[in-house]
Amino acid sequence: MMRDMPLSVRADLADLPNYVPGRKIPGAIVLSSNEVSTRPPQSVLDAIANAVAEVNRYPQMANDDVLARTAAYIGQPVERVAIGAGSVALGQQYVQAMCREGDEVVFAWRSFEAYPIITHVVGARSVRVPLDADHRHDLDAMAHACTDRTKVLFVANPNNPSGTAMRTAELERFFDRVPDHVLIVLDEAYREFVTDPDVPDGLQLAQGRENVAVSRTFSKAYGLAGVRVGYSVASPLVTTAVRKVGIPFGVNRVAQAAAIASMDAADELLARCAPVTAQRERVHAALLEMGYDVPPSQANFVWLLLGERTAAFNEHCLEQKVVVRAFAGEGARVTVSGLPEENDAFLAAAHSFPR
Repeated sequence: MMRDMPLSVRADLADLPNYVPGRKIPGAIVLSSNEVSTRPPQSVLDAIANAVAEVNRYPQMANDDVLARTAAYIGQPVERVAIGAGSVALGQQYVQAMCREGDEVVFAWRSFEAYPIITHVVGARSVRVPLDADHRHDLDAMAHACTDRTKVLFVANPNNPSGTAMRTAELERFFDRVPDHVLIVLDEAYREFVTDPDVPDGLQLAQGRENVAVSRTFSKAYGLAGVRVGYSVASPLVTTAVRKVGIPFGVNRVAQAAAIASMDAADELLARCAPVTAQRERVHAALLEMGYDVPPSQANFVWLLLGERTAAFNEHCLEQKVVVRAFAGEGARVTVSGLPEENDAFLAAAHSFPR
């Protein structure tokens, strides 16, 4: 038996960037994680409490009840729907299902910071395509970046952290250009906050396209960030593979119950999006008036392009007891709260920052 070899882990993990969550500071207004600012309705809390009382029992491994309810809710066949621990887990499952070591995953940059992480973990290679001058996906460049090794292409629509969104006609042209062997994943985590009628519903846009998938989450508009549950829609071939690579019992009993209750209370929950989008327009206009460079947003956050002043802006906001999400050297992403007083506190901090 060999005894002289030290224990080791994958050396390439040293290059893996850490996912940096939004900070939480007691007593501060937290605008760093794109969460909704109000609690779920009582019906959802009651469903959670009932599920908690049975946490000594395993959840359904195949998510049968929440799968059936989600399929009915979105009007899709069950065989096209997969359930996962939030859309980020489903994103990793797409990469695991489609990629072998050395295959390529294309995405815009900057975009959702989990994309390079989930790609690296699987052993695939990240291909980052810079956003265009308007901080939107450069779809022509992304299509051009696809090779025979490309297996997955992520399009966050709206994009995180820029908040910018692609419109129907340009996405349709893009779909026609991307090779059929590439799975295009429309990541629609913020779909419920879209107010521009030219920004498509991905589920409708994907109809008839076997290489287009859509992922969504209950974390944002439905207010379930703390229990981690989302869903994806793809061809039966892809969906079967996505389900296979999921961790057994990966969506817990509480998350399953909460998701079903949230769909039952969808009218009440989604009504809370309108105040958020109204506040988004107010915050955006106020920041422009102050002289900040802020792209138009279709999400529940705004993106301040601050460059090398990002760190100073972040510290200034913290001093004012407002927590934002800073990306060093680039900008700050700020969640738009549905509570005007929280947005007012951020605007006051932004106004007092030396420019």
